[in-house]
Amino acid sequence: MSKKIYFGTNLKMYKNIHDTVSYLEDLTRLTADLNRDEIELFVIPSYTSLPDAVKISRRELVHLGAQNMCWEEQGQFTGEISPLMLKELGLDLVMIGHSERRHVFRETDYEENKKVLCSLEHGFTTLLCIGETEQEKEYSISNEILRTQLIAGFHGVSTDYAKKIWVAYEPVWAIGVNGKPASVEYANEKHGVIRKCLVELFGEEAGKLIPVLYGGSVNPGNAERLIEQPEIDGLFTGRSAWQAEAFDKLIRSALKKLGKMV
Repeated sequence: MSKKIYFGTNLKMYKNIHDTVSYLEDLTRLTADLNRDEIELFVIPSYTSLPDAVKISRRELVHLGAQNMCWEEQGQFTGEISPLMLKELGLDLVMIGHSERRHVFRETDYEENKKVLCSLEHGFTTLLCIGETEQEKEYSISNEILRTQLIAGFHGVSTDYAKKIWVAYEPVWAIGVNGKPASVEYANEKHGVIRKCLVELFGEEAGKLIPVLYGGSVNPGNAERLIEQPEIDGLFTGRSAWQAEAFDKLIRSALKKLGKMV
């Protein structure tokens, strides 16, 4: 069987509860005919939307995740969200280390590692986001930065957990309103660096099966070329996915490019 293709989006601090539920219902309806043996579709809404989001009809069609998580089950961590709270909601995945968590809220590789370990121990699929800044790119240390974030982020993680790990490569300079999309060649090259490091960390068999998604100003103009790159397993799409119809169109276009649409 051919490998599964991953499509997801992080809604960041957009969409209220009503808008989130409406978006999810529309997305499930529009994509219901797509074979879930071939694709993995996921959405990561805001915290306040999660209790309503998990009640959508046909929940099995769209996996839902949290944008962040504390590394402790309980305690004096004002403003944080516990893994037990997320488990109570029945979420599928947790995103760790998003660029904004690292660069706006100053989270370190070591804090991301504690969160990764906690997320995996509590049974969540764990999506670790990594990426270099524009300055690091200019200094030609992108590969070293990516390897450092992977090695530190997965420190102490057993190969037994490899099946619950996803990685998203998001160049910091390529995301957000003013992001400059990476060339498909550059993205594919960095995915190759990531894959090699994952194999070093988890072994040949397990390391090659970990999905590595590209996120960084994915849009209808570059999605087809990105998804056909040999090292890219899926697309982690931003604002181009925040309207259900547009996301459905992007997904179908990418699948058609891969010869997966009838």
